[in-house]
Amino acid sequence: METGAGLVKTDVVGPLRRFGGVLLDLIYPPVCLSCDAPISSADALCAACFRQLRPITAPMCPVLGLPFEVSLGPGALSAEAIADPPPFDRARSAVIYNDVARALIGKLKYGDRPELARFCARLMAQAGTDLWADDAVLVPVPLHRARQFSRRYNQSTELARALGKLTGLPVDPVLVLRKKNTRQQVGLSGEARRRNVAGAFAAHADLLARLRGRRAIIVDDVITTGSTVKSVTRALQAGGAASIDVVSFARVVVGSDAEVKHG
Repeated sequence: METGAGLVKTDVVGPLRRFGGVLLDLIYPPVCLSCDAPISSADALCAACFRQLRPITAPMCPVLGLPFEVSLGPGALSAEAIADPPPFDRARSAVIYNDVARALIGKLKYGDRPELARFCARLMAQAGTDLWADDAVLVPVPLHRARQFSRRYNQSTELARALGKLTGLPVDPVLVLRKKNTRQQVGLSGEARRRNVAGAFAAHADLLARLRGRRAIIVDDVITTGSTVKSVTRALQAGGAASIDVVSFARVVVGSDAEVKHG
């Protein structure tokens, strides 16, 4: 039972918090996360930028999450999944990697804008609906400590934490470690990307105790060729993880209007 004092405190704190939010909006008006145009609420896109986002929805490859132009029937796999079956079970991405997605990811990774993870995670939570289960744990793709020090934070960890708040799933940012400070993937071919991250990751020594039989869901900002998430998957499997899925904000789709220019 709440006391009168408690009621008074609640009645005061609520309006004060709302007033503080209004004051901040007056001093720092909210702007579009992509183009910086003025908007009415924070952590959002303007209408023009939002229309440019291309969500990945059904029909899609049930393994890689790549979109199909038309439905190919239940269980139909993409050519990529047939030609090169991934080591993980399923991958899902929120949007196709295009100019707006590139701008968001660039600001999140290099622009000291960790708050962008909240917007990205809202779309990722919808895209990964069939991945969320009580027996899952979110595992961000790790940065090498030198790179994380220079950037101040790991964008994949920020995405995983925002997703954890939305889905109620736990986050384990040290389940996989990055033992090699690999070069950035910008400009590398598919094979060069694979070689660049080969052996770059290692599972935590107590992985099985930390997982406790739960499914691991790897969290990353963007999937290009999949080399990074495949390497993380193999590190988890070497540590004994049995079930592994992947979720990302964006996905490069061959034939889309996006050009690959990210790390």
